[in-house]
Amino acid sequence: MLSQSSLAFLKRLLDTPGPSGYESAAARAWRAEAQTFADVVRSDVAGNSYAEVNPGGSPTILLDGHIDEIGLIVQYIDDDGYVYVSPIGGWDPEVLVGQRIRFLGAAGDVIGVVGKKPIHLMKSADREKASKLTDFWVDIGAADRAEAEQRLSVGDAAVVDSHSVDFPNNRIVSRSIDDRIGAFAVLEALRRYKERPGKARVVAAASAQEEIAWHGGGALIAANSVDPQMAIVVDVTFATDHPGLEKKELGDHKLGSGPVLVRGALISPVVFELLRDAARANGLPFTVHAEGRSTSTNADAIHLAREGVATALVSIPNRYMHSPNEMVSLTDVDHTAALIAEACRGVDDRTDFTAR
Repeated sequence: MLSQSSLAFLKRLLDTPGPSGYESAAARAWRAEAQTFADVVRSDVAGNSYAEVNPGGSPTILLDGHIDEIGLIVQYIDDDGYVYVSPIGGWDPEVLVGQRIRFLGAAGDVIGVVGKKPIHLMKSADREKASKLTDFWVDIGAADRAEAEQRLSVGDAAVVDSHSVDFPNNRIVSRSIDDRIGAFAVLEALRRYKERPGKARVVAAASAQEEIAWHGGGALIAANSVDPQMAIVVDVTFATDHPGLEKKELGDHKLGSGPVLVRGALISPVVFELLRDAARANGLPFTVHAEGRSTSTNADAIHLAREGVATALVSIPNRYMHSPNEMVSLTDVDHTAALIAEACRGVDDRTDFTAR
C-alpha cells in the first residue's frame, strides 16, 4: 500500500498548478520528493525533471509520466477588465461553466470566475447549443482594463481552482490526475526499486508538454537525453465502468482492476511480456488494452527516439478525463508502482529487446 508520506506528496503534487509549458511549480515539488531518496536529481531546459537510481547499472530504463495538465491562457483583456482565455490542451468548454479559475500571475495567483449569459436571457435555440470557449469570459473583479492589467498579462496561464478530494473505496478526485498521477507513479516505482535494486540503471522522468505534444514534447527530449534501451510510459486511460461507454470499443477497465497493459502496433512485445510476466509472478491484477495505431501518449515519441527504444505503455483507469474532477483508484496506482519496480528488477544485460 502507498505510505502516508507518499499520499501526502501525491496530494501536494495534484494540487500544484502546472499547465503545459508552465510546469515549474509542480516540477519543483516532484524534484524535492525525489531528492529524499534518488541518487541523482536534475532538470533540463524543456522543463523535464529526472530522478535516477543505480547510475552505474546497465541497461538503462526510462520511466516516463508527464507532469503537465490541461489549462487556460490569457488571450485578451477588454476595456471593462474582463479576461478572455484560450485552451492549453484539449478542453470540453462545458465543464468550465460556473467554475472558479486560478491564474498564475507574475505577482501571485489571481482568482476569477467564469461568466456566461444567464439561461433566463438566452433565446430558446441558444439553450440547446453546446457552449464554446469564446462564449465565456473570466471576471477577476477588476473595474477596468488598467486595473486588470496590474494583476494579469496576456500569456499568463490558469487552471480550474480546485483541490484533491479523498473518495470512498480508496479513490481520489483531482483536476490534474492526467497525468500528475503518472508522474507520481513513476517516482513511486523508482522509490521501490531503490529499496531492492536490480542490475539496471533506472531513470524516472516527469516530462513536460505532453498535452500539447504533437511534436513529441518533453518526452522526446528526455529519451534522447537519458539514452535508454527500454522505456515504460505511465499515463491514464478511460475507465469503462460508468454509464454511456461501450466496452466493445474501449475494453473492460474498471477502477480497482489494476494497471492496464497496452498491447499493439508500436508497443515492444518484449517489454509487454516483461510486465505481464511480472504481474502474474507477483499476483498483481491487470487488464490488457489493444491499440492498433498510435497511443496519443508519450510512448509515441519515445519509441522513435534515436535508433528506437523498446517501449511499453502502462495506463491507470481514469473516470471523467479532462474535467475538474477526474477519479482514479489508489489501489491501481499502488499496483502500477509495484509492477513497474518488479519489471525493472527483471532486466539485465542479457535482456534482448530486439523484435523477433
